[in-house]
Amino acid sequence: MLKGDNWFTEIEDRNGIAFSLRIKQKLHEEKTPYQLIEIFETESFGNLMVLDGCIMLSQKENFIYHEMVSHPVLFTHPNPENVLIIGGGDCGTLKEVLKHQSVRRVYQIDIDEQVTRLSEKYFPELCVSNNDVRAELLFVDGIKWVQQSAPQSYDVIIVDSTDPIGPGEGLFAQSFYESCHAALGENGLLIQQSESPLIHQLLLRDMHKSMRLAEYDDVKTFFFPQMVYPSGWWSGTIAKKQGVLSGFREQESKNNDFNCEYYNHDVHKAAFAMPSFFKNLVS
Repeated sequence: MLKGDNWFTEIEDRNGIAFSLRIKQKLHEEKTPYQLIEIFETESFGNLMVLDGCIMLSQKENFIYHEMVSHPVLFTHPNPENVLIIGGGDCGTLKEVLKHQSVRRVYQIDIDEQVTRLSEKYFPELCVSNNDVRAELLFVDGIKWVQQSAPQSYDVIIVDSTDPIGPGEGLFAQSFYESCHAALGENGLLIQQSESPLIHQLLLRDMHKSMRLAEYDDVKTFFFPQMVYPSGWWSGTIAKKQGVLSGFREQESKNNDFNCEYYNHDVHKAAFAMPSFFKNLVS
């Protein structure tokens, strides 16, 4: 919400915290069938996208999130060719996935087309790969898409979702993880943004439990900073369909032929270092 003196503040009453950015002007406001989308110009973080009052991304820091939900999982898979992105309507994750030469096909499924259309206008740097011949953007229900996918259709499924409320709620359910399990190939990996390890611990505990009940052999969470999200500390959780999650293609990660602003080989290794409290949470 806009507060006095042109501050946008996201308040999380349940945890007694808030985050604010000073606003120059509101660039766009639109109520779609799915959510309220607001675009602001901030003083120091560039353009800002807000969905139903919750900050989604800013131009200053989005690269951390997009790189971390893409490159760790893609370098963990032995040869990712077919990738499915659920959500990700701002197209930043799509841009990162398409940096990998092994990738032959990416389907991006977001229910709200206006998120993409407004990103093309206000965050064009995230949409530079939208016309890549390997990419197909579809604006349908992601849960139904996965349910209707043929078995073993994808090597990697990336769930780049909003918080588990509104359109994103069903993406955190065991039944959805089961549908993803069926749609993944033999070496298949599922990754989902998994909120803050500091203030969303019950959600993370339940995610690990639900993924294991959905018959994934191994589940691991990794960590990264994300200043504009509640607590400033965020996570992604990877589930492996078969076998143990152990290591990644380190030499290819070290010698990749594309540029990242945050992700690199050392960051990848460090991100999976598990805090002591978290070991007890998910064990």
